[in-house]
Amino acid sequence: MTELLYQYDSYIKEFKAKVVEVINGELIVLDKTAFHPRAGGVECDTGYIVKDDKRFAVVEVVFSEEGDKVLHRVEGKVEGISVGDEVTGIINWERRYRLMRLHTASHIIAGIMYSKHGALVTGGNITPEYAYDDYSLEVFDKKIFEDVIAEANEIVKKGIEVKIYWLDREEALKIPGIVKLASRMPPAVPKLRVVEIPGVDIQADGGPHVRNTSEIGEIVLLKAENKGKKKKRLYFTVKP
Repeated sequence: MTELLYQYDSYIKEFKAKVVEVINGELIVLDKTAFHPRAGGVECDTGYIVKDDKRFAVVEVVFSEEGDKVLHRVEGKVEGISVGDEVTGIINWERRYRLMRLHTASHIIAGIMYSKHGALVTGGNITPEYAYDDYSLEVFDKKIFEDVIAEANEIVKKGIEVKIYWLDREEALKIPGIVKLASRMPPAVPKLRVVEIPGVDIQADGGPHVRNTSEIGEIVLLKAENKGKKKKRLYFTVKP
């Protein structure tokens, strides 16, 4: 399996790794990676894989169908890189940090929506520019989202440490609200990675987050839409 460095330290910007596979001259598989693949509604990282004087732009990162490998798609053909080579991975940090801030903001919002309204997340997507989440609310009322965003910003200002740790699957799934996705359970692995914002939210989650809520900045409500039954959508961003 590809070792997922970002799950242990989301702030790694550059790392060394070995090439274990090159697929169809366009996909590079490494023994470990700090590139976050598209997963859990969070868009993938971009950046570069460097070998000596050759620099390959990473334009897409995904998990393999089996979920055990991370595939780095590069611009153009992979030439001059072979299995066993040591390479350097460089993350597009500006993009990654925006994703981290928005991702942690989405957890705060989800925590409030769950505790105050019993709402689960029924869909969503996080890009570097903005994010949206769908909630299982029966009634569409924009004021619900306005109030939640206001409360979320008060939590951001408190500067709460974001904790990341692993629990045995059975133990983790006993925690109320550990899964806030209405139609998706965590992968069938013996240990689950848990992201906790104490007093606010706790979720099984595999993606990158900031260390402290104060890093998020201000959460801004962009718009709210009624997308149908149990699909009330909130668009938001963070600034600066």
